[in-house]
Amino acid sequence: MGPVADLFDLGGRVAVVTGATKGIGRAMAEGLAGAGAAVVVSSRKQDLCEAVADDVAAATGRETLGLACHVGDWDAIPAFVERVYDRFGRVDVLVNNAGINPASTPVVDLTFEYWRKLQSVNLEGPLRMSALDAPRMRDAGGGSIIHVASVGAYVGGAGNAAYAASKAGLVVLAKVMAREWAPWNVRVNVISPGPFVSEMMLGAERVAPGLLDRSAAATMLGRVADPTEIVGATVYLASAASSFVTGEDHVVSGGMLRG
Repeated sequence: MGPVADLFDLGGRVAVVTGATKGIGRAMAEGLAGAGAAVVVSSRKQDLCEAVADDVAAATGRETLGLACHVGDWDAIPAFVERVYDRFGRVDVLVNNAGINPASTPVVDLTFEYWRKLQSVNLEGPLRMSALDAPRMRDAGGGSIIHVASVGAYVGGAGNAAYAASKAGLVVLAKVMAREWAPWNVRVNVISPGPFVSEMMLGAERVAPGLLDRSAAATMLGRVADPTEIVGATVYLASAASSFVTGEDHVVSGGMLRG
């Protein structure tokens, strides 16, 4: 193995990926395991976590753990973190990917319950998970936290107020965490995907036919991405290849315009 490959090697590391049973989350889990990490596959359904963890282990030969956690439940997260540490004794990489965007809702029609649901999953879950893991990463010598936001944080599309606000908040939260935790050697970065083929996007296509084509046309590359195309950025930010990178948002959008 040459020196460049060594930079991306995650052998001996433990990575936690939330929202990891489908779409880009599953691709991230598979990519991190492929780079050598033991991976915790998490989403809300335990049976699905276990099935995907088994698939990742079979495909990569790496140790995996399927462990459910609803990141929108503030009080459920500490027990999840404890179980991960009981199993592996460490977390080197945390990918806060779990997120929801249930429906297009104009600002004047937003309800408190809808607003709170999105903020609890998309923003407060990553906050809670990171705050519990970062001190332990510090004690182990450092780590990498990756928040998954969206180009929607910059675009502010009509009907997306709650979602866009949560993702914009996540970008700023990463900058604050990066500044506070830099002395701990805990790096915090963001990946903001553009249009990727996912259950969320396919569901939106059913509600608004033509969305996939419009999204593809809005990118310079003229297409919607496959979930595997998120892996490069993920492994880069998780590994020593990005050892001097923190507080940054890495847009993976095929050149989609922002703003």
